[in-house]
Parts: sequence; C-alpha cells; structure tokens
Amino acid sequence: MKHLEDKEQIALITWVRLMSTKHPELATIYHCPNGGHRDIRTAAKFKAMGVKAGVWDIFLPCPAPGLYVEMKAGKGRLTPGQISFRDALQPHGYTFIVAYSWHDAAKAIADHVGFAFDV
Repeated sequence: MKHLEDKEQIALITWVRLMSTKHPELATIYHCPNGGHRDIRTAAKFKAMGVKAGVWDIFLPCPAPGLYVEMKAGKGRLTPGQISFRDALQPHGYTFIVAYSWHDAAKAIADHVGFAFDV
C-alpha cells in the first residue's frame, strides 16, 4: 500500500508544479521526509537533526497559517503521533486534510489557496 501512497503523492506534486505557474504560492509546498526505512545510523542522524515522528507528509505555508496534507492509501489511518501533531497545531489556525488520492489533496489545496480545482 505504501507504493500506492507514494504514487498518489508524486501525482499530486506533479499537478502542483504545473499549477504553480498560475498560482505562485504553490511553489512554497514541500514534503517532509520523516517516514521511510533507513539504516540505524541514518535514522539516528536524522533524529538528531530534528526529524520528528507524526509530522504530516506535505505542508503548504501560503496563505498563512498553512495547510498540512497526509497521504494515505487503502484503509490507512493516522498514527497516534500524527493525531497529536494535528491536535497541537489546529488551535493555531492550521488546516489539515487526510487524502486518499491526489485528486482529494489537490482539491483541498485549491480550496486553501482560493481557486477552483479542475482536472
């Protein structure tokens, strides 16, 4: 299922890159590579550098305060860490969306930025 999630996220970022010519704020979107399998030394280094469990996959800071997107596949659910992360930031005005397809995520991004989603 992880590979399906990866493919959906790649499709989303491809769409974002295409749309950023019309909507420059989309160029600020980024993926936070907190997940994935790493050898123990790399994992320790990344943890020391500030990688934190529970941070969502994608963040769009514009317009402020920003939109977090968590891509899931199949029956994927938020982890306890992802729930805690969301619960800590929602009171500060951040928006969160769990997306099961790139279309869902793109619609949420378009809504956040203020334009109509059209494929």
